[in-house]
Amino acid sequence: MGLRDILIGRHDVKGPAPDRLFAISTAYITLQAEHDIVPVGTAAIVFQALATAEFEATLKDMEEVVRATGGDSATSVSTEDDNYGYRWMILRSPDGAPSVEDLAVGINAVSSSIETAGHGERLLCAVFAFLDAKKTRIYFIYNYKRGFWYPFVPESDSAHPAASEEAAAQQRSTERELQIKAQMASELPMEPELERWFPLWGIPI
Repeated sequence: MGLRDILIGRHDVKGPAPDRLFAISTAYITLQAEHDIVPVGTAAIVFQALATAEFEATLKDMEEVVRATGGDSATSVSTEDDNYGYRWMILRSPDGAPSVEDLAVGINAVSSSIETAGHGERLLCAVFAFLDAKKTRIYFIYNYKRGFWYPFVPESDSAHPAASEEAAAQQRSTERELQIKAQMASELPMEPELERWFPLWGIPI
């Protein structure tokens, strides 16, 4: 059972908490300097889209907002739907110039727009991609329903966009995740209940 399954039908939404979300924009400095975990330059916000003209118009407006807030950083934005019926709005920094700050600003602009439009309960999570010294993909997931972060470290390529859906059994490195929690607990508001560190397979960033 994954994050999507747990959250479907739940409405006890805390709502976006910009101060908690923006914690990643300073935490990455510690990740990079002290733990050799560097930003990939991609992030995404995941939400349950509505098949209405009004919601689609909101999405188009959000894309323009992200491009505008990206400004000189040239943050690009694209969208795609996954097999679970969720919409991913993906933000990318220019090649060779990852900016966690700009990505966080863009993600917050999207979540704020969704909430302002009255659809805050449809927000699932924000995801920021990193790589460690061994080139292992590390994702930091911000759960909007809970208002906390947690690390997600897939052990195989099953979470990578190029991976096949028929790939080997999905596994995660719980030991590595707990190590990162210990390293970053003072930098990020971490989810205290480990059973809520839901896996998110098929991350397209």
